[in-house]
Amino acid sequence: MESPTFVRFQLGAQLRRAREEAGVTAEQAAEVIEVSASTLRRIEAGRVGIKAPALNALLDRYGMTDPELRDLLLSMARSGKQRGWWAKYGDLPSSYRQYIGLESAADEVQNFETLVVPGLLQTADYARAMTSEDAFEPSPEAVERRVAVRMQRQELITSGKLRLVAVLDEAVLHRQIGGAKVMADQLTALLEAGERWNVTVQVIPFREGAYASMLSSFHILNFTDGPGVVYIEGITGDLYAEGEDVRRCTVIFNSLRAAAMSPTDSAAMIEEIRDARREE
Repeated sequence: MESPTFVRFQLGAQLRRAREEAGVTAEQAAEVIEVSASTLRRIEAGRVGIKAPALNALLDRYGMTDPELRDLLLSMARSGKQRGWWAKYGDLPSSYRQYIGLESAADEVQNFETLVVPGLLQTADYARAMTSEDAFEPSPEAVERRVAVRMQRQELITSGKLRLVAVLDEAVLHRQIGGAKVMADQLTALLEAGERWNVTVQVIPFREGAYASMLSSFHILNFTDGPGVVYIEGITGDLYAEGEDVRRCTVIFNSLRAAAMSPTDSAAMIEEIRDARREE
């Protein structure tokens, strides 16, 4: 697998399931490898890797004797210690690095946005305008690194490796981020992206009124080599969910697509708003 983050995420999920099936608490498992319970949970969340001796100790405690499965998990632990392309941007938040790693391994992302253009479709100027307004006031150098990361992420789209289905609230098209020209260029980029075979853009118009999940943006990442993951970004921490939550969010996303205009009608709206921006 190309993404070490995805490997760590899957390994962590396997370890969490094995621990729960063995009836071992996080505190008991943490004692086995002499770490804190919070560190163990970070391992199970895929945020950090685990070395072979500690992994073997956990597998022994969980009663996992299948030699093939143990070898597979040990191989995953080794792969998870590799560095992804995003490692060269060392000051990125760990939660963002984890998302990039999972995105790099996905074959489809379903993204619903209520306020901003999806990162995979942002222009450099739009991304720069957004990043510059961070409450923590990043330096100009940090802003440019964030923009560079976002542009490199978009190679997943331009290379055809990733399929993106984006559903946007109409508010995304009207929020003037970066000024009229930056926004007009961004809307042009949305139109161009929608012409790609692997990108679908749909807009939920204001006239639709209330609709499912209108207060919460989210991503569903689907993988060929593993179960899907739901990602929800939060101010105090990011949430990753699996299993039943993925099924529920997929039902919601399908409802959002049904509420949205068709890709053709959405493009017509984007073009109309773009042309109005150019006249400002």
